Amino acid sequence: MFSKKLTTAILQKNSRVCVGLDPRLELIPEKIKQQAIKKHGKTFQAAAEAIRVFNRQVIDVVAPHVPIIKPQLAFYEQYGSAGVATFEDTVAYAHDNGLLVIADAKRGDIGSTSQAYANAFLGKTNIFEEEKAAFNADALTINPFLGEDSLLPFIDTCQKYGKGIFVLVKTSNIGGKDIQDLEVDGKTVSEKLAGMLNKHAGNYSSDEKYTNIGAVVGATFPEQAKGLRELMPRSIFLVPGIGAQGGDLNSLAVFFDPEGLGAIINSSRGIVFPKEAQGQDNYLEIIEGKAKELKEQINEVVL
Repeated sequence: MFSKKLTTAILQKNSRVCVGLDPRLELIPEKIKQQAIKKHGKTFQAAAEAIRVFNRQVIDVVAPHVPIIKPQLAFYEQYGSAGVATFEDTVAYAHDNGLLVIADAKRGDIGSTSQAYANAFLGKTNIFEEEKAAFNADALTINPFLGEDSLLPFIDTCQKYGKGIFVLVKTSNIGGKDIQDLEVDGKTVSEKLAGMLNKHAGNYSSDEKYTNIGAVVGATFPEQAKGLRELMPRSIFLVPGIGAQGGDLNSLAVFFDPEGLGAIINSSRGIVFPKEAQGQDNYLEIIEGKAKELKEQINEVVL
């Protein structure tokens, strides 16, 4: 069960950090890029190869300090099929290094299409009467805009395969309020979504405190997060938005339960592409240091 695996990994490493692997080709060390160009020319294949090598290096140094990573699909898809192949490689390499993986794809559609997405990322696909896993992520981010029925294939697939989802409830971007803060029957859209997710969480055994139905709740809105935590006591929160987006580390306690569980804090650029690592030969040492530093900063706030 995903939630149990994640909680166990958090406790084993004493870390609530999720590393976002959102590759930016222009920030990858020049040596890696030149080696890829020498091999493949200035092609999508070369870009994907540079990202593959860099991601593996990052995973090597952060794996001892974090329980989970979160590659953002768009940063791979922009390089076509070669980029998607690198995403697959990143998932597999992370698993080989004992990390869980959230595919940050924000999928969501009508029933049969949602089921196909669920098969691709969380379950298995029927190929000539045989079942095979495609991307084999541990969890997937979900866009709930199409309503409750669009979520059901993902929820059912999670139940079947022990995987997880993180549904967008209160996102970290400023514009999220345009829809998420609208009131419907005296509740905001975010609060309505929270109630919907908590209803489905109730279908899980009470033996586990947290279920496989998680929520994305931005670090930039700690006041709303406090209420959403009360509405979703059995959902793990994926919390983006610290650092560049303005989220405050000192406000993170409201996302967690009293034992310091129930949430993971995502950092992408702050760990993977810190300014002080640019152009430096010891960039991996700096990246590892950033992962350790954030781990310690979060623990100081929530423990």
